[in-house]
Amino acid sequence: MDIQVSARQREIIGLARTQGRVGVDELAARFGVSPQTIRKDLNELCERRLLSRIHGGAVVSSGVENVAYEARRFIAQEEKRSIGAAAARLIPNNASLLINIGTTTEEVARHLGEHEGLLVITNNLNVATALYRHPSIEVVMTGGPVRRSDGAVVGAAAVELVRQFKVDYAVIGTSALDEDGSLLDFDPREVRVSRAIIENARQVILVADRLKIERSAPVRIGHLSEVDVFVTDALPSPPLRALCAELGVRLVEVGGRDVHPDPAGEPVA
Repeated sequence: MDIQVSARQREIIGLARTQGRVGVDELAARFGVSPQTIRKDLNELCERRLLSRIHGGAVVSSGVENVAYEARRFIAQEEKRSIGAAAARLIPNNASLLINIGTTTEEVARHLGEHEGLLVITNNLNVATALYRHPSIEVVMTGGPVRRSDGAVVGAAAVELVRQFKVDYAVIGTSALDEDGSLLDFDPREVRVSRAIIENARQVILVADRLKIERSAPVRIGHLSEVDVFVTDALPSPPLRALCAELGVRLVEVGGRDVHPDPAGEPVA
């Protein structure tokens, strides 16, 4: 890290990586300094591209390059766990599903361990590792080179294997969600696999925390219109909320609502 970054700024970066975002007022109270001082800190960190400014605070920097995978595990960690548990409850027993790369989709996998009769196809080595020991879950891993940074398998072989299946559910994550409904990511190779996953599932479940609305990424995966169920911790964006209603996307916000599968296999909230 830049030697010009102060101890307070280092702590601010640490908080942003843990919480996903930091607010001016909260930081001012935490450090016992004025909001103007915190704004100066945030502006300096954003100039160094360590954070990105949003209204009232800042988030972990993104744009054309994603945050390191291990760091992303700690961003909105509790929210991702709740999203993962809720999304897993949408999946009935004896279902087939495709799961793409992502720290939130991994949380879904961790909550599928009590299911029976599942067939899981994934390009996410971490998902396969979480599930392959369960005797009632069959795991199929896509072929190709494993990306060391995050355990993703991307490339033509992965796309080809995904296209051999037609599954009940796709569980997909996204790096960013634009207010026009665009699902965005950073790596075109990864996006091609995600596209194949979306196109070869009868129902698509999007899992993404609210911080994804405040991020940006350059590569388009698809659109909210291709999603059947959107599981999030909260959706503070009126345009996205209206778009979900317009498109008939079932919105599941995990704050206080239980989610369970219908006996016929249709997810309900």
